[in-house]
Amino acid sequence: MNQNVIGKAHKRVDGRLKVSGEARYAADYPQQGLLYAYGVFSTIASGKILAIDDASARAMPGVVDILHHGHRPDMHRTPDEAMSFDKLLQASKTDEHRLPFEDDQVYYPGQFVALVVAQTFAQARAAAQRVTVRYAAQDPVRSLEEGLRINGFKPASGSHERGTPEPAYQSAAQRIDATYTTPVETHNPMEMHATTAHWQDGRLYVEESTQGVVNHRNLLANVFDLAPEQVEVRAPFIGSGFGGKLWPWPHSIAACAAARLTGRPVQLMLPRAQMFSTVGHRPETRQRLRLATDDKGRLVSLRHESFNSTSTLDTYIETCGSVTKSLYSCANVLVTHHTSAVNRGTPTSMRAPGAAPGLFALESAIDEMALAAGLDPLAFRQLNLASKDESTDLPWSSNHLPEAIDKAAERFGWKQRNAQVGSMRDGDEIIGYGMGACNWEAFQVPTEARVSLRANGTALVQCGVQDIGTGTYTIVAQTVSELTGLPVERIEVQLGNSSFSPGPVSGGSWVTASIMPALAGATREALDKLRSYATAESGFFAGEKPHTLQVRDGRLVKGERQVSFADVLAQQRLARAEGTYHSEQGKEQKYSFRSFGAHFVEVRWDPGISRLRVARVVSAIDVGKVVNPLAARNQVEGAIVMAVGMALFEATEHDPRTGLPVNDNYAEYLVPVHADQPEIEVILLDYPDLNLNEFGARGIGEIGITGLAAAVANAVYHATGQRIRSLPITKEKLMAGV
Repeated sequence: MNQNVIGKAHKRVDGRLKVSGEARYAADYPQQGLLYAYGVFSTIASGKILAIDDASARAMPGVVDILHHGHRPDMHRTPDEAMSFDKLLQASKTDEHRLPFEDDQVYYPGQFVALVVAQTFAQARAAAQRVTVRYAAQDPVRSLEEGLRINGFKPASGSHERGTPEPAYQSAAQRIDATYTTPVETHNPMEMHATTAHWQDGRLYVEESTQGVVNHRNLLANVFDLAPEQVEVRAPFIGSGFGGKLWPWPHSIAACAAARLTGRPVQLMLPRAQMFSTVGHRPETRQRLRLATDDKGRLVSLRHESFNSTSTLDTYIETCGSVTKSLYSCANVLVTHHTSAVNRGTPTSMRAPGAAPGLFALESAIDEMALAAGLDPLAFRQLNLASKDESTDLPWSSNHLPEAIDKAAERFGWKQRNAQVGSMRDGDEIIGYGMGACNWEAFQVPTEARVSLRANGTALVQCGVQDIGTGTYTIVAQTVSELTGLPVERIEVQLGNSSFSPGPVSGGSWVTASIMPALAGATREALDKLRSYATAESGFFAGEKPHTLQVRDGRLVKGERQVSFADVLAQQRLARAEGTYHSEQGKEQKYSFRSFGAHFVEVRWDPGISRLRVARVVSAIDVGKVVNPLAARNQVEGAIVMAVGMALFEATEHDPRTGLPVNDNYAEYLVPVHADQPEIEVILLDYPDLNLNEFGARGIGEIGITGLAAAVANAVYHATGQRIRSLPITKEKLMAGV
């Protein structure tokens, strides 16, 4: 059925609620008797709590209770099970497995050591500052460099090897061996992590800023020994998350524990500073790339060995080589991952985990290899692109990367590039051109949706998935509109409630590809019921076969006769025709599913005033069917800006003496502002990937950030002759090389 809704640009159906202030976030739910919580956070990075003196704080006005390791309700850890896509809806995953206030040990700076609960936020914060904690501090492991030296490293999953990389490297015509590093990055969405929790009749209700209401419910049920049906987690709107809100963190459990202990609703919003310590981050990485080519510039050996920091509590793997094993054709490949423990909170997924830092290293190395082989960086990539996934020996489900490169290069004007370093100028500015490929996996994961065609002529759609600001509400409405012919504005979409049909976490760029098949199944089931009502003995189409009735513009159609959904239901005195459908994981793995693209970047460097800026970006993205071009382009543009931050600005800095974060605020943790925005042009290829799902849609949320930091670094080299292998690329690093 083709109603020509999918593929058309649509404004956000939830936009009016957001701009009018009607959209409610986790901290926007006032309740009768609501208490406020404020944390007491460790001021050391490693050691033991000797004593907590809370007497003075308890005597302060408005203080109701103070939780710590000596005073807390019973809580239980969740099973530490590997997450599998086929059981994603049953998962109860968390990155930090230790419970808040579990013991008297301090494992990282900013760790929860106590929680003050009071009548007002101001009272809770003031009392938290009066809680005195005495520590026996130990020397912390403060960085990945120290971790590797002191704790060594552990091999991690995600490795891949084929052929004989070392002999091929040694006998090659051209070789490079380079190491690249990336710093800790912190997610920092505008909406801070927040929880509003209350207990009623043995049930737990939670308003949460989370990218996964179903997973969050499952975890809380484990922690407090409840059946999942006794917990309801709601997140209809989230002020973005970038991966930091995928999994529950200690603050949420602590708020629920405080609500149980006090018998009253409790709200806990993390201060901005604690966003740098207690809710994950992108870890530090060190990546060694060794590449070699034959005398014609074809890759003959490719090795990518990465190390990332993790916590002393949990192991998080930043799979930097996830793209390296398949993007380029090479018979001899080695990809390895390793972790080293440091005294920081547990890292977590951050937009395009693994691929974002990994492609910075890979695409920088590809550029260096191209120059060593005497080839134009674009021509070198074209020569070495893989025609299939050589890591699995499977064909690509759909791959239009060559066309993406050609289109972006033409629009960018790559042919006008003078290859000589520093040769392109405009007044005082030296211009540099650089490029980088972008790549991300494509998934379809289990999802369930419910669709109700209602007697008032509207449709109601419910799913326990979330819209984290990416436009999922609109995609849902478009899909149901496409299949029913109802206008988008006649479709009510309800998301972000764990009591709805279960949906997956909103991450991995898999929501669109996963929810559309579930919506299609539920809509068709509802339409089949409607057809059966219409062809019943007393129906409008009595005597007709249900399957002969067509659907058009919210009506059932047979020949010249058309009857609206509402009239069919009214005639049968029914409220609705409802369908629920559970879609499984993607199709049998006969193909390798990925999305592809290319970034072209222009930087400008003014050595007289030490100013470096990204002036222009042209990106061509191949993500299958583009469901909503307006939202899709917005996603890529946002990812590009975030990648500019990764390339030039972002780094969480820690005191080399104590290991404490020192730029834990928006004033000193630098992100791009309006003055830093480049001119951005996004080209969306539109080739449906029907091997993945019936709509041909793949995800688009993460691919835009991958490869762009490398394109910036490559452009910086072209402008300055300085090869910066350590992010971010600051003017201090550029000036140090002059």
